[in-house]
Amino acid sequence: MSPQIQEIIALAMAVVLGAMIGLEREINGKPAGLRTNILICLGAAAFTVISKHLGTELGAGPGRMAAGIVAGVGFLGAGALIHEGSGIHGLTTAASIWLVASIGVACGAGLYLIAVVVTAMALFVLLCLSPITKRLHKKIQKENT
Repeated sequence: MSPQIQEIIALAMAVVLGAMIGLEREINGKPAGLRTNILICLGAAAFTVISKHLGTELGAGPGRMAAGIVAGVGFLGAGALIHEGSGIHGLTTAASIWLVASIGVACGAGLYLIAVVVTAMALFVLLCLSPITKRLHKKIQKENT
């Protein structure tokens, strides 16, 4: 398989995996939904693929681009945080933005198994642990009243 086909597969995989996380966020009415998560994942994958080429051609390490992705995505995540009263909202959204970028980097690097496993684990956390945390919050509120 040609390297260009492999790169297209990496980008397509980033779209699919980013969509899986984004769909959960969209269904739950979160600000960073389907399209945002797809674009973050695809962008991270694209930058990773590009950095592999630049590393080969310019002698720069691809890790430098990954570090830039992490920093850039941090700004996106910070934008998702809302300070309200004595609490902060949007931490899970910010964390999912950060995580989706890592999935994109894994796809761009050709680490498909890691990307799929991380996506599955993230979906488990987002889908299965949400009801548990909601029950805990209700129980704590009852005890404090």
